[in-house]
Amino acid sequence: MKKTKFALAALGVLASGCAFAQNAGDWVAGAGWFHLSPQDSSKPLTVTAPVQSVLQGSGASVKDSDTLGLSLAYFIDSHWAVEGVLGVPPKFKLEGKGTLARVGELGEARQWSPTVLVKYNFNEGNDAFRPFVGLGATYVWYSDVKLTPNLQGALASQFRQSPYAVNTTAKLDSSFAPVLNAGVSYQLDKHWGLSFSVSYIPLKTKAKLTTTSVTGLPVARSEASLKLNPIVTFLSATYRF
Repeated sequence: MKKTKFALAALGVLASGCAFAQNAGDWVAGAGWFHLSPQDSSKPLTVTAPVQSVLQGSGASVKDSDTLGLSLAYFIDSHWAVEGVLGVPPKFKLEGKGTLARVGELGEARQWSPTVLVKYNFNEGNDAFRPFVGLGATYVWYSDVKLTPNLQGALASQFRQSPYAVNTTAKLDSSFAPVLNAGVSYQLDKHWGLSFSVSYIPLKTKAKLTTTSVTGLPVARSEASLKLNPIVTFLSATYRF
């Protein structure tokens, strides 16, 4: 009798597993925690005008950042899905390295990077546990770019001007970048599930700085190239419609 009950329970579990099925036309929304960890490197700060020169030994590094991530996936069939991913723009802080280490924090900026992925889900649609891989692209741009007073003063000194007589603004170049993605999902019931993924984005940008006098006339222009190459982890709760 006990064996019969166990067999019936096992059949019930298998039957309930069918409720996990991810089929063509399903939508899955997710929300959770983004952690962005730049694997960064930089080239020395280069003055491009009025006279070209290089600030030898200078560099910068970007600190890790966390933010809220949102996703929405559409299943083409039980294996293939197209997913859009967007995070609340995280704030990155830039620290001086080498000859700029004494300056400390150089500035900050918010990064916008909406992403589209094509994903392949392994196992079958009615399996609760499903690894996946994805490939896609992101368009990255930056807002709220601010330089610290310490960097403002260092640049003023570099150009032999009074710190009170000049101001420096910065702009970061926008760019497209590929996205490599892999992870696992686990369906808790018909609607709710969990997902964890890791993405790698080979990303670089160029910071262009313009130093002006109190009258607004340009005193100098300089630039620095940054490789960010972030590893992005995304832990989310998901809901299937």
